[in-house]
Amino acid sequence: MDVASGQVTCIGFKADIILWDFPKQELLARLSLHEGKVKGLSFSPRGIYLVSLGGQDNGRVMVWDVSKREAVCGSPASPRSAGNANVIMCSSCRDEMFVTAGNFTIRVWELDAATKKIHPSECYAGQLRRITVCVQMTDDDDDFYLGTTSGDVLKVNTSSKVVTACGPQKKKFSMGVTALLLPKTGGLIVSTGEGTVALCTGSDFQVKKRMRVEGAVASLTCRGRDDQFFIGTNKGQMHRSAYATFKEELVAVCHTGAVNDIVFPEGHSDLFVTCSTNDIRVWYTPERLERLRITVPNVTCHAVEVTRDGMVIVSAWNDGKIRAFVPATGEPMYEINNAHNLGVTAIAATSDCKQIISGGGDGQVRIWNIGEKTQKLREVLKEHRGAVSCIKINKNDKEGVTASLDGTCVIWDLVRYVRKQMILDNTLFKCVCYHPGEYQIITSGTDRKLWDYKESTVTHVGVGHSGNITRLKICPVNKSIVSVSADGAVLIWK
Repeated sequence: MDVASGQVTCIGFKADIILWDFPKQELLARLSLHEGKVKGLSFSPRGIYLVSLGGQDNGRVMVWDVSKREAVCGSPASPRSAGNANVIMCSSCRDEMFVTAGNFTIRVWELDAATKKIHPSECYAGQLRRITVCVQMTDDDDDFYLGTTSGDVLKVNTSSKVVTACGPQKKKFSMGVTALLLPKTGGLIVSTGEGTVALCTGSDFQVKKRMRVEGAVASLTCRGRDDQFFIGTNKGQMHRSAYATFKEELVAVCHTGAVNDIVFPEGHSDLFVTCSTNDIRVWYTPERLERLRITVPNVTCHAVEVTRDGMVIVSAWNDGKIRAFVPATGEPMYEINNAHNLGVTAIAATSDCKQIISGGGDGQVRIWNIGEKTQKLREVLKEHRGAVSCIKINKNDKEGVTASLDGTCVIWDLVRYVRKQMILDNTLFKCVCYHPGEYQIITSGTDRKLWDYKESTVTHVGVGHSGNITRLKICPVNKSIVSVSADGAVLIWK
């Protein structure tokens, strides 16, 4: 089974289409003719052709021969009098037919394989002027459906090229139609930008069943047996629903932005905490499920720490605040305002839970005394010139090490509050930790390699993240590794 993916680049640069052998996870070919962005891809029913739609900078439809890995022909996707095409979809029965739609344009295309040309036919919509963002073809190719930003659905006949139905007429879907699905049980499933998923029937698209999910729905897809379907949202959630019950069940969730830090509570491998934009999340490892979400809108959490007694989650935020929460409920405990001028970028807690050490975007390291009702600044350490990226404290709380993006690591005396040693290198230190014996420190960057420490050799290379790995932790019982990255993923490795 082949899979195709499209690239997004910059203006003037080629945007590749990559063909993959999905079972073997191998790259088969790169197809390069589009520029800037590949906006849509669709395989013909028998997999003979792949049709692609370029973005605004290219605006062309291309037909590719999958077996030969070459272009068959191409054409501008929309007429000059209309806007850009947004979506493309192949016929369900014929390899030579596909449709495109977009800003005030709907086209049905026919491929002439002998002459290697494609011929568009404009569809008549009367007085309707719509911006289309999704398309779904019926199994018999008689009709196709279009979802619009106006909140209605258009039905177009492929033979007559005429819009035959439009609805709902009175109460349109709020925030536009984002995805469509045609179940074999009948009707049309419509999803919207406000998170509504509805089952519509009839030529006027009356809503018979309705459910609501968090965030805008980004995609709908059916399961192989066609008794269930899945819902994906822009909040990083995936839901499952049966056609009969039409009730959502959350099956997977992830962060919506880069994951900046990860920490295991002392002595616990079944739970870990991650932080990202707007929230901190607590995960249950055996079931791969989110147990708790602490939301702070419109700010980013750079680092998180769980005190050794497990009673407090301490976090560092880009608005310059240090926030503490109750791990069991997520309720706020205290805030330290203006902890750093350029945001708090790193944090750590001593083993007696009486002090926390924070690092900021200004390069300063600050030590705070934490009481039952008070939080006071104890000391300010100034050595780094760039943002502090990581802080670690040794077991007896008498020494600590900080890593910075200025290429320095500083080892601190936490009794006299002075620098003991500085390490300089031509790199960006992303994280640092103590060797278990605490006679060495280990620094790291953003690759995906696992090293044998004694032999200094690579033992494993993990492939899974699509972005830079921001943090990696080994669970306390050494049974698994959890890595987080800039792509928002949290991966558990055996």
